[in-house]
Amino acid sequence: MKVDIVNGDISLMDTDAVVNAANNHLWMGAGVAGALKRRGGIEIEKEAMSKGPIPVGEAVATSGYNLPAKYVIHAAVMGQDLRTDEDLIRKATYNSMKVADELGVKSIAFPALGTGVGGFPLDRCAKIMYEEVKRYEKEHPDTSVERVVFVLYGDSAYRIFRDTLKEGV
Repeated sequence: MKVDIVNGDISLMDTDAVVNAANNHLWMGAGVAGALKRRGGIEIEKEAMSKGPIPVGEAVATSGYNLPAKYVIHAAVMGQDLRTDEDLIRKATYNSMKVADELGVKSIAFPALGTGVGGFPLDRCAKIMYEEVKRYEKEHPDTSVERVVFVLYGDSAYRIFRDTLKEGV
C-alpha cells in the first residue's frame, strides 16, 4: 500500500473516497466537513444525517455527489461535545479503512482527524493515523485499498505530518 502526504484541499482530491472528520450525528459544520459540503453539495449532509447517529469511532459512507471522489466516508471522530482523543482517532481511522475496503475502493484521502475543531495535536494524530492504516493493511493483506493520501491544509500542518511520518512513509 502506497502512502502519500499532500498539502491541499481534500474536497479537490481525485481519489475513490475522501474521509470527512465527522461528529456522531453526521451534521456537517466547518473545516473539512464544510469544504466537502460546499463543493459536493448539501446532499452529502442530508444522506449522512439519514444514516446517523452512529457510535463515536465508527464510519459510514455516502455518495460524493459533486466531488471528484465517488464516496465520502464519514468518520465519527467526536461526539456532540466536539472533543476527541487517541482512542477515537484510532477507531475512526481503522473503521474508515474498513468501510473503504467494503466499498472496494483503490484510493482514499484522509484529513488529519480530530485536529481542527477537536483540537488534537497534529504530530500525535499523524503517528496514530499512520499506525492504524498500517495495522489495517497487515490484518487485511487482500484489501482493495492500494493508496492512502493524508491531505493537510496549510504548510504548517503539512510539515508536521511530513516530519512525523518521514521514517514510515
